[in-house]
Amino acid sequence: MRIQALLAVSCLALGCYAGTEDDVATDGTDDVSTMSGDSGDTTTDGSTMTDTGTTDMGTTDTSTTDTTTGTTTDTTTDSSDTGSECQGGPLDAPIPGCAPAALPSTGDIHQDCVDRINQFRWECQCLPPLARWTAAEDCTNQQSSDDQNGGGPHGNFGACGENAQNTCPNWGSEQQIISGCLQQMWDEGPGDPFSEHGHYINMTNPNYSKVACGFSYDGGVWSNQNFAP
Repeated sequence: MRIQALLAVSCLALGCYAGTEDDVATDGTDDVSTMSGDSGDTTTDGSTMTDTGTTDMGTTDTSTTDTTTGTTTDTTTDSSDTGSECQGGPLDAPIPGCAPAALPSTGDIHQDCVDRINQFRWECQCLPPLARWTAAEDCTNQQSSDDQNGGGPHGNFGACGENAQNTCPNWGSEQQIISGCLQQMWDEGPGDPFSEHGHYINMTNPNYSKVACGFSYDGGVWSNQNFAP
């Protein structure tokens, strides 16, 4: 099978998967474990495979093509939140222990998810916001449902044209994902191995300019966050 090769890693619980891209023929498999949103478990498993690059708490697969490229929505961030911290531009590393309270809900969970990711990027590391990838949201909702109902984390990676993916599998509520899962992902911080830091790496990767959040509700709340250039 002809796919882009990448060094990928699956993270237990929240799940990570990502890597570098090369146009070569390869195949591989990976083991992915999920974690309950109630447990707060963030342990990882660094098993590797070659496949397309997603990082989440989820897995990747690039055999599908991007059918959802297109519309993005600009997102703004209030620079006053960080005072003078960001006057010199992006920080080389996140502010230690950065855990901002979640912003008030907009009433749109997809926007809340994007806003939360951008809140971490700006308030914790002075990084510019990602655009809301609205054209991929319907696809990411369906992908989240397919993963939740048998596909497993990253079971349908690549279906929405994403380059990387983070996954919050079967959490108790939307708010737990916004306040809890995304915070746990950010708290991984930079470093190696990727299996322990992949979610943060996806959230801050300078190669990505937009993100689509998807949600599914079947005995829990499942959310995929898909990143793309």
